[in-house]
Amino acid sequence: MGAAARAMSNFGFSDLRVVRPYEAAFRDARSAVGASTLMQEAREFATVADAVVDCRLVVGTSAGSRHRDAQHPIYRLEAGAKQLHQTLAHERVALLFGSEKFGLSNDDMSHCHWLLHIPARPEHASMNLGQAVALCLYELVRDDGAPAQVLRSASMDRQPATAAQTEMLAAVALEMLELSGYLARHPRANMQAEMRRLVLRLQADSKDTEALLGMLRQAVWKMRNADGSAAERVPPE
Repeated sequence: MGAAARAMSNFGFSDLRVVRPYEAAFRDARSAVGASTLMQEAREFATVADAVVDCRLVVGTSAGSRHRDAQHPIYRLEAGAKQLHQTLAHERVALLFGSEKFGLSNDDMSHCHWLLHIPARPEHASMNLGQAVALCLYELVRDDGAPAQVLRSASMDRQPATAAQTEMLAAVALEMLELSGYLARHPRANMQAEMRRLVLRLQADSKDTEALLGMLRQAVWKMRNADGSAAERVPPE
């Protein structure tokens, strides 16, 4: 953790967010040379959802082959860094790292729009957390002075949905499925993560997300106020 904070300080990043830190005294890490202030100001969160709630883009990091079932686009570091660099110019972005031992879980990655892959040797793909953070942040800043070549498009005028909006949309959609009886007919091991991934793939902007939320909330209200127990009514096949 200290090495990661030091890398952030090296490359000019200061917003360190920690989810359920393993080390209770992580703020006193000796490896955070020159980054003690950054460590002291790090914010702790109980969940990944809470940590990225104000971010428009959430990018996870992965060894690649370890998560073949991740159902996310995976970009090599140099290609993904270019996309991140352009987004950072006008939006808040979260770069999500897992623990050195386990990496990111599938549930963690369900919060991500896509994944970033450092092309390490397959026989030894896992990296020290501090090294991984340093490599990723270096790629983000090394072309900082280069002019951005972005074609103007209508999509650039759209305000992307926040992580809070997408999380709410997934939650309300899941509630509607439960009330409709769909989940009774089609059980899933982790439907919440599956629904979150589905919503992220929609790439709806902020306005469209609010519109969808309004529609789903109306449907949920109607189902809750219908005669009888809506949750027990299962539609025919």
